[in-house]
Amino acid sequence: MDKIVIRGGRPLNGTVPISGAKNAALPILIATLLAPGEHRLSNVPRLVDVSSMLSLLGRIGCPSLVHGNDVRLDTSRVSFCEAPYDLVRKMRASVLALGPLLARCGEAHVSLPGGCAIGTRPIDQHLKGLEALGARFELSGGYVHGHVDGGRLQGAHIQLDVPTVTGTENILMAAVLAKGESRIEGVAREPEIVDLARYLQGMGAQIEGAGTDTLLVQGVDTLTPAPHSILPDRIEAGTYLVAGAITGGDLTLTGVRPDDLTPVLTALRQAGCTLTLGSDTIRVQAPERISPVDLTTLPHPGFPTDMQAQLMALMTMADGESHITETIFENRFMHVPELNRLGARISVDGNRATVTGGLPLAGATVMATDLRASASLVLAGLAASGETEVLRLYHLDRGYENLLEKLQAVGADVSRTADDPRVRQFPAKTDAQAV
Repeated sequence: MDKIVIRGGRPLNGTVPISGAKNAALPILIATLLAPGEHRLSNVPRLVDVSSMLSLLGRIGCPSLVHGNDVRLDTSRVSFCEAPYDLVRKMRASVLALGPLLARCGEAHVSLPGGCAIGTRPIDQHLKGLEALGARFELSGGYVHGHVDGGRLQGAHIQLDVPTVTGTENILMAAVLAKGESRIEGVAREPEIVDLARYLQGMGAQIEGAGTDTLLVQGVDTLTPAPHSILPDRIEAGTYLVAGAITGGDLTLTGVRPDDLTPVLTALRQAGCTLTLGSDTIRVQAPERISPVDLTTLPHPGFPTDMQAQLMALMTMADGESHITETIFENRFMHVPELNRLGARISVDGNRATVTGGLPLAGATVMATDLRASASLVLAGLAASGETEVLRLYHLDRGYENLLEKLQAVGADVSRTADDPRVRQFPAKTDAQAV
């Protein structure tokens, strides 16, 4: 089992380049199925989840070539309409194959999803929207089997019960090739959905309302491949902002979109940080003393649940008591016992955590439970005295490109070791990768 070893207590200073957004890259990669031909995508992060998505596309019959952060995909031919369990169990985003396969092939067979164990996250809203478009589903053997009578989806009026991100993406991708107009209300508004809509529009889709709670889609007969650059990862950016703050450092992030980070920036200002924003840069300067912050996770444009664990780590250093309420996922405080192992004092009552800050953190061996929990433990380790070991790094490999290299470049004393040196770490140090 790989582990990260952190010798904490060092302020981080310097510049951190931000990678492309995982949560935008995954739906955009699968959306290439909607337009047969060769696709060229840039600023694609080199992550395990991206590799898994490319493997899924390869299994379907769409080969790819990776060169650095550029990806070429050939979706001219779809050989199979199935997203099998051995791939979907590793990454919940594989369920996004459902909409594009139904739109392109008129059928789809997708295993029920896996991914981080942070809640039930059902796909009922996906199925509700796709059924409104004319798909019919049967659940058996752990798979969702879908088919479209007549071979083509039909536009429809869809009202989602909750603003689900992947549900919105799945329904949107299906609707762009449906016959007629679709009105989808109650959709999620995250920047990654806007980036997907922008990509689909570049291929010829007719979409209005991206970034609002209502999408209007006029279905088209065909789409044509178009180049696209993935937007910057706002969660990675937020994580490094916290890294600067929690270590008493001074970091400048480059290649970011500050407008996508408004709720995170608000929380950091409340904590006492000094922030300087440019058109594509953010500088964070840590305060002498961190102030406590109360926050509640909400769908965008509220505070993102994917930054909850990182802000909790910061609040362990605050001068006072903070309260964090989680409203998105019912099981997203699994990092609390591990932070407490480092000396934090956090108690949980239902979906509300109370963080009593100001106590010194000390290094210990901790184990990650999900992707963002992993990041919170690394952040706490950077601030703790002594040595911290973080286990279960496969979570971090799913969502943070070149994490160690970026931290080392700004002064962190971190290293990665493998108990079994034969284990290949991802990403491989090669210029090209065929999938």
